[in-house]
Amino acid sequence: MEKITFYPEEANGESVSFFVLEQTRIGGVNYILVTEEEEGDSEALILKDLSADGEAESVYAIVEDDEELSAVADVFSSMMEDITLE
Repeated sequence: MEKITFYPEEANGESVSFFVLEQTRIGGVNYILVTEEEEGDSEALILKDLSADGEAESVYAIVEDDEELSAVADVFSSMMEDITLE
């Protein structure tokens, strides 16, 4: 499982690492489903790629819009039969 590291602006240079469970592209936008734990039950986040095509570094934000979150969660649930997103 791929592990990625983020450097949030508000973290003052400290990093946060996540395991990527799945990724998809919807309507020209990339989304990733990530979790802090490689195995077992844990919270997952859906992140949206905000960077422009061709940028060297990706910029991700947590999906907070309820409609967008529900739609993307449904796609990830369909892709991964062994998970339940709430």
